[in-house]
Amino acid sequence: MRKVLIANRGEIAVRVARACDDAGISSVAVYADIDADAMHVGAADEAYSLGGNSPAETYLNIEKLLAVAAQAGADAVHPGYGFLSENADFAQAVLDAGLEWIGPSPESIRQLGNKITAREIAVRAGAPLVAGSDGPVSSAAEARAFAEQHGLPLAIKAAFGGGGRGLKVVRELTEVEEAFDSAVREAVAAFGRGECFVEQYLDRPRHVEAQVIADVHGNVVVVGTRDCSLQRRHQKLVEEAPAPFLSEAQRQQIYDGAKAIVREAGYYGAGTVEFLVSADGAVAFLEVNTRLQVEHPITEETAGIDLVQEQFRIAAGLPLSITEDPAARGHSFEFRINAEDVGRGFLPSPGTVDSFEAPTGPGIRLDTGVRSGSFVAPQFDSLLAKLIVTGADRQQALRRARRALAEINITGLATVLPFHRAVLESEDFTSVAGMRVHTRWIETDFADQIPVDPEYNVVAPEGERRTITIDVDGKRLAVGLPADLLDGWARSGQGLPTAADVTGLPVSDSDSSVAESALVSSMAGTVVKWLVEPGDEVSAGDPLVVLEAMKMETQVPAHRAGTLSEVLSAPGGVVTAGAVLAHIE
Repeated sequence: MRKVLIANRGEIAVRVARACDDAGISSVAVYADIDADAMHVGAADEAYSLGGNSPAETYLNIEKLLAVAAQAGADAVHPGYGFLSENADFAQAVLDAGLEWIGPSPESIRQLGNKITAREIAVRAGAPLVAGSDGPVSSAAEARAFAEQHGLPLAIKAAFGGGGRGLKVVRELTEVEEAFDSAVREAVAAFGRGECFVEQYLDRPRHVEAQVIADVHGNVVVVGTRDCSLQRRHQKLVEEAPAPFLSEAQRQQIYDGAKAIVREAGYYGAGTVEFLVSADGAVAFLEVNTRLQVEHPITEETAGIDLVQEQFRIAAGLPLSITEDPAARGHSFEFRINAEDVGRGFLPSPGTVDSFEAPTGPGIRLDTGVRSGSFVAPQFDSLLAKLIVTGADRQQALRRARRALAEINITGLATVLPFHRAVLESEDFTSVAGMRVHTRWIETDFADQIPVDPEYNVVAPEGERRTITIDVDGKRLAVGLPADLLDGWARSGQGLPTAADVTGLPVSDSDSSVAESALVSSMAGTVVKWLVEPGDEVSAGDPLVVLEAMKMETQVPAHRAGTLSEVLSAPGGVVTAGAVLAHIE
């Protein structure tokens, strides 16, 4: 293995590039047009443009990625996480091109990346499970029938999903249809496939996972456990290793179940077997991630093993550097620093990082894909960086984490740092007596504790204009446009606007009658669909329209009761934060 193409972006691409350098291997980065100046581009030895800005045009485009590999003379491909990392067709295409695939076999990805066949493997392996559909459900009606038979809450899951995308939890029968449709849409947008299955949803469980590595010689090692219960929208925000407050019996069940599933599947590579631990202590298999996890650094810190280097060894046909499960040393937390506005319900917050000041001190590791001046585009994931804090034990790690979170400072866009600082003051999370957080703790026990920050709800003064330079058929021109339009479009990251693109206008404070009736977008994004029709009567709080940004869907509710009229934002249109979507008379 001489030169590795990194088929990804952001902090994981930086992480892999550095691992390549550690191993004396050359690295090749790829980038979308909007990522031309991104940190991962400079971290690699070489970088090539993929041409385009959407995920489908760039990091999900197998043909372009393989063309770059050939152009650069790469002999291996590392997929990182997300994008094509769990796409069996991509893995096979890499192998067919004569390149090394730094990951599990295509067949393992198909079996374990598909949550339906993964469930079948877990059954054969004897892992604990909850009730679920025998295969994909073809319609919302089938999902509703399952709910009527097994009860609520119900989880609708994209068979090929991950990272919380394509996962919807239903608590009322009337929500099944829209939840099913939304899960399919998110799955298609993020993974290119929309098959979904359903299963019983354990309410208020902990999320505990086992990091595994396995080689082609039959060695299987559980490197450690992680607790990832602090989540919003089924996506993790804080993780820790090892998972605290587990009984020895629970820990052994997780270790044994993870190894049995890996062996049953004939799996090799790095991977994660995820479980839920219910309030009464029962352990239930959740899924397998056939890739490196976002939270792998905390396992590296507590196990003393570089998981990317192990991936290189496995891909080269070498045995693992260890053959026994390592004992944990110390305790580690990872805080995902996402561009999201906590005070507004974790709304995506794309934009420009004005300044990025990192913490220092013992036990501090910062994995980042941004720096001061970086642009955070809405069409990609909201993750900016990962703060990893390690101590001799959990309480020391918590003290170091409070200090590090007080030192870190990011300006220019909203981030989840206020949440991280607040959660470290919560007894539910920090108590020495036991873990009282669960996968819905943020939406229930913690809900709305952080106020809205007015700094991120400011638009340019009315009438202000700015000049930008553009190329038209190779000719450079200066164009003056309204500042509020440019500010909103910069947050949307979709390129320069045209008259046909902009489907909503910012609310004008000078027109109180408009402001009173206006249904206002709380975020920049793309209109996915309207849930009601013009002329329909709506009540305050009714979901009216679905917006998408940073690969996640958000519903905008009615701000008052009345009749929906004058819909200004059609499906497919890009809207700015503060844009008028429609009116309720």
